[in-house]
Amino acid sequence: MYVIQEAEAPCINISDTNSNHELEKLLDRIKYVARSCKEIRDKYHVYDDGLYYLISSRGVLYQTFCDMTTAGGGWTLVAGVHENNMYGKCTVGDRWSSQQGSNPYRPDGDGTWANRVTFGAAEAATSDDYKNPGYFDIVAQDVSVWHVPNNVQLEHWTTASILRYHTENLFLTLHGGNLFNLFKKFPVRFGIGTCNIDNGPAIPIVYDTGNTITTVNLYGPNPREIFQPGFITFRVFNTEKAAMALCSGVKPTGCHTEHVS
Repeated sequence: MYVIQEAEAPCINISDTNSNHELEKLLDRIKYVARSCKEIRDKYHVYDDGLYYLISSRGVLYQTFCDMTTAGGGWTLVAGVHENNMYGKCTVGDRWSSQQGSNPYRPDGDGTWANRVTFGAAEAATSDDYKNPGYFDIVAQDVSVWHVPNNVQLEHWTTASILRYHTENLFLTLHGGNLFNLFKKFPVRFGIGTCNIDNGPAIPIVYDTGNTITTVNLYGPNPREIFQPGFITFRVFNTEKAAMALCSGVKPTGCHTEHVS
């Protein structure tokens, strides 16, 4: 155990708006009581992007990022998938697939897409995997996806994004109101389906950054032949019947979906 002695902190008068503007801003955000960013926006008329505190239906307080500007605002960050090692498949740190390798006795992997395990911090979502209670607690209608490079600081997420897009057809209302329930309906499990037959829904997207051309250009010449850009596709299978949770930005038309997920 390493123990350090805290340095004496300077006195801050929180009633003095000139002493620490950022502290005052943080205290203002703590006072909001809401289950989603949309509720904060609609109830308190807050329109600034940034970190806010939400409270779950079970009373769990957590911090997350709110996008208050895109397509009317009120988008709640509930999850972040981070690749910590391009050469490691189902290794330590791969919380959204499996941290224990390919195991025939664990066809669901870690089961993260359809369980209530939470991990990570919103501020560090570009440096590690992230999942908060909003993933299974908030009742939603649509999803928004941002492709942000690794280790980008929160205040630069919007400008640094390679792609940003959202759905707008209220598709989650048909699948339980959130991704947790959607993946209960379409389990990410090895061997339970066949490619192009048992895939989950493919939902059209509206681009906020980028377009179908920039999406296609992110892939090599061979993968470009096996997908259609402009969609989010959920729970797709490849030739070996391995399940991919998402093909984000594309709809597979071939069976080598591991190259476009």
